[in-house]
Amino acid sequence: MSDMSTSSTEPGQPAAALVSVVVVDDHAMFRRGVRAELEAAGAGVVDVLAEAADVDEAVRAVAAHRPAVVLLDVHLPGGGGVEVMRRSQSPETRFLALSVSDAAEDVIGTIRGGARGYVTKTITGPELVAAIRRVAEGDAVFSPRLAGFVLDAFAGSIQVAAVDEDLDRLTEREREVMRLIARGYAYKEVAKELFISIKTVETHMSSVLRKLQLSSRHELTRWATDRRLL
Repeated sequence: MSDMSTSSTEPGQPAAALVSVVVVDDHAMFRRGVRAELEAAGAGVVDVLAEAADVDEAVRAVAAHRPAVVLLDVHLPGGGGVEVMRRSQSPETRFLALSVSDAAEDVIGTIRGGARGYVTKTITGPELVAAIRRVAEGDAVFSPRLAGFVLDAFAGSIQVAAVDEDLDRLTEREREVMRLIARGYAYKEVAKELFISIKTVETHMSSVLRKLQLSSRHELTRWATDRRLL
């Protein structure tokens, strides 16, 4: 996608307008990192207007700035990314999910909520700039594996049911920790991925096991696999 990461024009042609962006994520360190990446890789292409840390802040930022694209985390304090899209009153704004989660239920639920694309936080700066520009132009953008989830859902091979009662007991942060631990991540790796301390990971993990009435990581992996959460 590197061919889409610049905004150069032919001589005599007007310069392309910058794509205005609002970054929404509850981790300040991650927001700063995304902003720095966009300013470095997207110079002359994107313009970060504002940041927001929760649903209410995000709704206010969209109303105030009416950006072309909102980079939206799926799991946010105050109701999640879908709630931001539901409450936003800016028809010209498009939403691109940028999340640590690549679970089918998150991808499909977010797209049904109104997002034009869904990419994971492993994306590079130039790739993200290209994705933002494509979404601003009206395209749908997905990481390759995630596109398969969407196709399967519309084909009917994935049954998107109501949220599992067990899963509903977990907070958004506990769900994130649960998925990473179930995939085999070490506590240190989870802490780095989610920008939290190892002690906080341990606390969330204990809560997850208690709420789900499980006793080990092995049982958690099996539980998550059975529910197609990995």
